[in-house]
Amino acid sequence: MSRALDYLTQARPDAMQPYFAFLKAAGRRLDPKTRALISLISKVHAQTERGFRQYLTRALRSGASADEVLDALLMAFPMLGLTRVVWAIDQLLALDLPEFRLSALGATADWHALLPMDELPARGTLRREVRGRAVFIHRQADTLMVYDARCPHQSTDVPELAIQGERLTCPGHGWVFDLNSGACIEKGKRPLLALAHKVEDGQLWAFW
Repeated sequence: MSRALDYLTQARPDAMQPYFAFLKAAGRRLDPKTRALISLISKVHAQTERGFRQYLTRALRSGASADEVLDALLMAFPMLGLTRVVWAIDQLLALDLPEFRLSALGATADWHALLPMDELPARGTLRREVRGRAVFIHRQADTLMVYDARCPHQSTDVPELAIQGERLTCPGHGWVFDLNSGACIEKGKRPLLALAHKVEDGQLWAFW
């Protein structure tokens, strides 16, 4: 439960207690798995990280599979929209639960060519879009990093204009990242998602 709901429960128990009783009674004919999946979708809509993790755990304990969780998210796509669905997937990836790994779901990741190395400056950062995914490529002396271009806060697609030297500032809520390490150095805590990469035949590749 969020701090706001904790506050309201204490400040207005006469209003909040009947509300929670209503929610419990409204779902009494649903099996626990279905009830947990519906609650999970509500947390995705509100983008409540703590609630998402709570009801994800509850859904899995109630017998929901990883495929059923993903199906529930995609079925709710018309109400949630792409940003919230991507936010939910980012939460799943951050938890690194074995049942949600691509290998467990029968899918495989692959290498994707980003650009020829001779197009990459010796120092600096570029943004590239490859097969529907945007990445930042940062090079500093002998260090080369490739990051997902989505902010780990709320999956905002960070534009190239956000690059400020060796820092990246998400325009959504001002999270600032160090491009040398990917670490969040202002506002937030979670780092940029670093992608595995390699140089082969003069080409830079990333794995996702």
